Amino acid sequence: MKKMNAAILFLKTVLLNNFMKIRDTFSIAINGLTTHKSRSMLTILGIVIGIASITLVVSLGQSAQNLIVGEIKTLKPENVFILPGRQPTGISSATETLLSDSLKQKDFEDLQKKSNIPDAVKVVPIVFSPVAATYESELYNVTLLGSTYGILDIFGLEINDGLFFSNDDILQKTNVAVIGQKVSAGLFGPSSPLGQKIKIKDKSLRVIGTLKSKGQTSFVDFDEVVLLPYSTAQQYILGIRYFHRLTVEASSVDVIPGMVKDVEFLLRNNHNITNPAKDDFNVKTQADLVGTLSTVTNVLTIFLSLMAAISLVVGGIGIMNIMLVSVTERTKEIGLRKALGATNKNILTQFLTEAVFLTITGGVIGILAGTAFGLLITYIVKTFYGINFTFTFPLFGATLGVIVSSVIGFIFGIFPARQASLKSPIEALRYE
Repeated sequence: MKKMNAAILFLKTVLLNNFMKIRDTFSIAINGLTTHKSRSMLTILGIVIGIASITLVVSLGQSAQNLIVGEIKTLKPENVFILPGRQPTGISSATETLLSDSLKQKDFEDLQKKSNIPDAVKVVPIVFSPVAATYESELYNVTLLGSTYGILDIFGLEINDGLFFSNDDILQKTNVAVIGQKVSAGLFGPSSPLGQKIKIKDKSLRVIGTLKSKGQTSFVDFDEVVLLPYSTAQQYILGIRYFHRLTVEASSVDVIPGMVKDVEFLLRNNHNITNPAKDDFNVKTQADLVGTLSTVTNVLTIFLSLMAAISLVVGGIGIMNIMLVSVTERTKEIGLRKALGATNKNILTQFLTEAVFLTITGGVIGILAGTAFGLLITYIVKTFYGINFTFTFPLFGATLGVIVSSVIGFIFGIFPARQASLKSPIEALRYE
């Protein structure tokens, strides 16, 4: 029993001594930093900027990804999107896709036949372009969308007043249009636009309806669109004979894999393609779009974070320089502490603690600053642009920021801390 009590007493003594040493180390380190407040604040500034930038970039990246993915998921999961051009693999191929004219009228008509695509409920073509619409002396920049009645269902649009164009209007290439709320207000003010004529590229279009306010989405601001029969848009405004998109709605989510194969088989036959690697179209499901856009936003976030991380390296070098200056200025202090019994390890630990404390403090302040800026930006976007841009706190990014700042403090603090620990107490006391 006596041996056990002696062991417990010894253990308590060791733990107490270690605690006292740690407490004294922190106390001395904090005292050294607070003695020169301005220098300490300037030292951590680079870390603050770096961590704040990374926190802001990661936060906005996650928020943007959530917004885009959320918008895609508002579309029916049964929708399959056919895009012109081959599957993009880089910037050049993405440009080729945008300029491709591979989706023709025959493709649209064949896709509507039940014998070709038995699981298809409807097929909706889309052509689009930014244009200027005018009414008398008023001008408003809009997004022109040429399509069919099915576009209302795809994007969840509703008619506010008037009518939507019919299949007869498409067949006869009638000069009619349905406009968004902002277009109506911008061109007609408080007056009703119904029956009035707007001009797009010298083509007069009679307004037959207006859309209910939909607001900005990740695709387009539907309050700023002019919808018209795709045939009218193709022939009289855009001067093209192809489609920018074709959307096929499946009878259920379960049949999508089989329907995609039917679509690919039909289009390859229509385009005389025998090698799938040479497809001049690509078919996307909702899951494909979510995956692609998530990949793009993740890559951009990582790239921008790496750019912001440069300031962390600069901040680390700044800490090393300031700590070296501090070592020189505090040479007498180091000599006095060694004369009173402080070991090289004690001095090394003290200066290393100061460096790590500076960077952790900078990391925490940086996270708070980045979060504040993120909240401010999302508030501005939501208030002034009407986009449902919700702030997302980057928990992983914040945790990583604190860890990275600690590591930087340790790495860049080792050299000046070692320089301090190796000083001779006699020479240090003689230093002027």
